[in-house]
This record gives sequence, C-alpha cells and structure tokens, in this order.
Amino acid sequence: MLKLIIKKEILSNIRDPRIQISSIVLLTLLVTAVLVSKEGQKRIQHEREQAMAQMYDVWVNQGEKHPHSAAHYGQFVFKPTSVLSFLDTGIDPYTGVSIFLEAHRQNEVLYARAQESTNLIRFGELTAALVFQMLIPLLIIFLTFNSFSREREEGTLKLVHGQGLSMRTLLNGKLLGTYSIVLFLFIPVILISFFLLDRQSIAIDKQVYLKFVLIIIAYALYFFIFTQISALVSAFSRNSAASLITLLGIWCLSCVIVPKAAADLAEKLYPAPSQFDFRNSIAEKVQNGIDGHNPSDERLSALREQVLSEYNVETIEELPVNWRGIALQAGEEYTDMVYDQEFSNVEQVFKNQNQVSEWVGFLNPYLATRNLTMGLAGTDYSHHLTFAKAAENYRREFVKVLNKDMELNHAPDIAYADYKLGKEFWQTIEPFEYEVPQVATTLNVHWKGSLGLFFWTIMLGLIASIYSNKIPKL
Repeated sequence: MLKLIIKKEILSNIRDPRIQISSIVLLTLLVTAVLVSKEGQKRIQHEREQAMAQMYDVWVNQGEKHPHSAAHYGQFVFKPTSVLSFLDTGIDPYTGVSIFLEAHRQNEVLYARAQESTNLIRFGELTAALVFQMLIPLLIIFLTFNSFSREREEGTLKLVHGQGLSMRTLLNGKLLGTYSIVLFLFIPVILISFFLLDRQSIAIDKQVYLKFVLIIIAYALYFFIFTQISALVSAFSRNSAASLITLLGIWCLSCVIVPKAAADLAEKLYPAPSQFDFRNSIAEKVQNGIDGHNPSDERLSALREQVLSEYNVETIEELPVNWRGIALQAGEEYTDMVYDQEFSNVEQVFKNQNQVSEWVGFLNPYLATRNLTMGLAGTDYSHHLTFAKAAENYRREFVKVLNKDMELNHAPDIAYADYKLGKEFWQTIEPFEYEVPQVATTLNVHWKGSLGLFFWTIMLGLIASIYSNKIPKL
C-alpha cells in the first residue's frame, strides 16, 4: 500500500503543469549556477596561481639589496580558491584574496570581490547554494502544501481512511513521494558537479570527494526536513490556503528573518572593534609595552645588556655578530606578540558571533545547513582564518631568515649600504604553500550544524510517528 501511495503522489505531481514548469525552471537555474560558478572558479584559480608565480618571480629578481631592505620589499601571497567553492561561495566574496607580507607589520587580507561589485551583490549571487538552500524548499512547499488538505476538501481522505489505510502510512507515502521528486531533480546536478571535479581538484585537496559526499548528505537531510515539515503542516491544516500561508511563513522565517536576526544579535552581543581602535591599540602597545610599563627603549636597553653579557664584551662594537640583526629580530618577535594578542581578541569576537549562528542552527535547519556546507566547501570564516595564519607564519619565517643572515654575516665594520644579497639568496626562501584543512577539522568546527540536521530529522520523525493518528479526516 505504501508503494501505491508513493506512486500516486509522484504521478499526480508530475502531471501538474505548474509543477512541471517550476521544476524545469529550477533545474535550469541549478545547472546554470553550477556550470557558471565552476567556470568562474577555474578562471579565478588560474589567475591567482599566475599572480603567485609572478609575485614570487618579482621577489627572486628584486636585485641586490640589504636583507632588511628586502624584508620591507616584501611579498604578495594569494588565497587559493576552494575546489568546491563553485557549489557554495560562502563568505569568499567579502574576505579578500591577497596579503602583502612585510617586516614589522601584519596586514589583513585585501581586495575582496564585493568591494569591486555593485550593491546588488548584497542580494546574493546565483549560486548552487542559493538554489539548494532557498529555492528548493519553496518547490517542496508547492509540491506538498495541498497533499492532505486537497483530499480533505474533496472528501476523499475520510473515504481512504475508512477502507483501512492508516494516517501514518498515508503520511509516509506522501512524504516519500514528494521527496522522490526532489531527489529526481537533485541527482542530475550531483552528477554534473561530480564530473566537474577533475584531477587538479585532487591535487589541491586530497579529501575533495569525501567533502563532496558530505555536502550531498547535508543537502539530502535538509530537503527531507523541509519535506517533513511541509507534509505535517498540510496534514494538520484545515484547508489548502491555510497550509500554503503557514508554510510560506515558515520558509520566510527560517530562510530570511531568523538568519538576519541571528547576525544582528551576534553583532550586538559581541561587537567588533573599529579599524582605527584596532590599529591604534597595536601602535600603542608596540611603543609603550603590552602592559604599559615596558617601553620600547627599555626593552632595547635590556636586550643590549643581555647580548653583551652573553658574548662577554663591553660594547656593541666588540660583538662578533651584528647587533642590528639581533635587535630587529627581537623587535619583530615583540611586535608579533602584540599582533597575536590583538588579532586573537578580534578572532574571538568573530568566533563568538559565528557561535551564535551555529547554536541558532538547532532552531533553524537553514542555518545549520548553510554553516555546514559552507565549511565543507572551504568558504567559511574558519578556512579564511587558516589561510591568514598560514600566510603570517610564512611572513615571520622569511623575515627571521633575513634578520638571521644580517646578524651572522653583516660584519660590524661593513656599512649598511655595502652589505647586499642577490638572487641566489632570495631563491633559498621557498614560495608560499597553503595546505587545505582536513575534513575532521571542518567537522570539529561545524559539529553543531551536523548535529542540528540530525536533530531536526529525528524530532520531526518522532512527531510524525506520535501524532499521525490524530490527523483530522474532515
């Protein structure tokens, strides 16, 4: 009997011209979004790889100069695009693509794509994630809103129940019938996306296929949750109009109002400092000490005494190493400590803001899905932060190498302008390489989203099981 109900639900929906047109439009949007996004992702990745190679070539061929001048000359590094970003661009349009690495300063990631776009980007680009997360739930609503109420209005629901068919079986059949149609639309897009993952994808991210499968599972659960909600609302609504209005209200609340409210609440609870206050605090702590009682001149004097004592000499001129190289590296390490403290405070603010959204995901499957799929696609805040820290570690390492060379090889009796290094030395500093975080790291960050989807699926299943026999027949 269950199979007959599923078959009947599928046939009645696919024969409806409105459903046919809606499905064709939605499938066209999905395929277009995937193909266009993939082409854009490949182009951007190629451009950034070229830019990285060119910038490193500029570094290697910068000519002969003092190592500290080279440290100020610096390097540009570019954030590689995520392999799965064509499925979900996440926050990538707003976070920037490159960092300038130089001595004494930790810069932010700059040149976000949103800065070069019109205000229309605020309304969202056409991406697969937008269609999956917002438009397919609308299709589910139009497929399901009158599945029960129509039969109730026509008087067939009581007749069917009177022939011995339980409401639970009828509910399961209608739910699975609608879900089968959604999967029928979902599968072609999955196959197209799968074939777009080429060998280069594996070279960039060795776990790309596992992440792809987990994204599919997340969306499959998300669609099932919306199908459950729609079927239950239709089952307990007195008429089709009430069912449609209720479901559209749920969609608007979960996909539009709650995400915006959660973001506003997070910003109110954990306000981020202004750029001016942030930079001013760093400059003050570098000059006057983190605690306000360790000024830069006192730190330098203490370091000088420590180095003189270590080498058992009386003056700087007697040192067998270059004092300036030691002082510069000590200054770098202190500045790094200040930056670590300040950036850590700001990072914690953003992490707290994201935590609000993660917890709200237990109340809203849209947020749970959005956060999880964005993380698996490598376009969330966590991945951006990982890249920024990797670039900063690279900056510190190459500046340390330059200062160390100055300390050991720049003899005190050689003038600053006369000590120079060339291409052979610049080549000893390897180009920047970014390692993509593993699946386990992503799931550890977004465990609330994963748990939220399973929570909604199980909770709605229990509600359907407990209350299905109470579905009104009239």
